[in-house]
Amino acid sequence: MPSQLEGAMGALITVFYNYSGNDGDKHKLNKGELKELLHSELSDFLTSQKDPMLVEKIMNDLDTNKDNEVDFNEFVVLVAALTVACNDFFQEQNKNAK
Repeated sequence: MPSQLEGAMGALITVFYNYSGNDGDKHKLNKGELKELLHSELSDFLTSQKDPMLVEKIMNDLDTNKDNEVDFNEFVVLVAALTVACNDFFQEQNKNAK
């Protein structure tokens, strides 16, 4: 039975490949695939944002090699950054609750 961390790693891989390759390279997300992934998997995050260009900005920030696609490494950077932001938020909430 996998540990929690191993399960989380497996989930990241599974989510990425569930959305990648529908319109091309199976190892990359194009803009449409990234948008679908974000809207399906991070809908609460996206609905709380006010910027209608957010997905476009995320794509531009993640696409470090500027090929208009996001590979798995670039995707993991997004997940890590969001996880850090969530951790910072909850740490601040805990400080304020004391």
